[in-house]
Amino acid sequence: MAVDVASVSAWLTAYAETIADHAAELTQLDAAIGDADHGTNMNRGMAAVVAALDKEEFASVDALLKKAGMTLVSTIGGASGPLYGTFLLRTGTALADMAEISGAQFGAALRAGVEGIVARGKAELGDKTMYDAWAPAVDAYDAAIDSGGDVTAALQAAAEAAARGRDETTPMVARKGRASYLGERSAGHQDPGATSTTLLLESAAATLS
Repeated sequence: MAVDVASVSAWLTAYAETIADHAAELTQLDAAIGDADHGTNMNRGMAAVVAALDKEEFASVDALLKKAGMTLVSTIGGASGPLYGTFLLRTGTALADMAEISGAQFGAALRAGVEGIVARGKAELGDKTMYDAWAPAVDAYDAAIDSGGDVTAALQAAAEAAARGRDETTPMVARKGRASYLGERSAGHQDPGATSTTLLLESAAATLS
């Protein structure tokens, strides 16, 4: 399947369904080290994204992603809306004016989106945030493309790398966000943002292939 308006819409719709299925889990993870609202917020935001996408027809992938990003920013409170919204906005901007999107171009757009997350959240590897899932994911994506893989293989590699990064957040002591207030007590808990990031990439691997 090509990376086009239909497939990207399917990706975000699948992610919304996955978030709905995992909302309680995400909120439980967030209850341990945050505000106990990550699942609720993401579920509300992604439901709003699907509703917004259903109301319009989009001529390009970048227009669709920008609409989704703005919807998240305006719908989700806390850190999740600005971070995920920025990711989608930056990813869309990187794909502007592209009629056909190659695997390498999509990877570059994903990296631009992640750079937007870093710019807004000021996170570094090891801070126990979603970036601990995103950073290895985009590296794995690029490595797969560079070795001759297609979008399917690259997204699968990205999803697997994100899952490893997610798992590696469990023993970390948080250095950013609400979880950082707990200090050493934040260790032993999986980061909810890294978890929802992994779900996003798993949804991409299932639909953009």
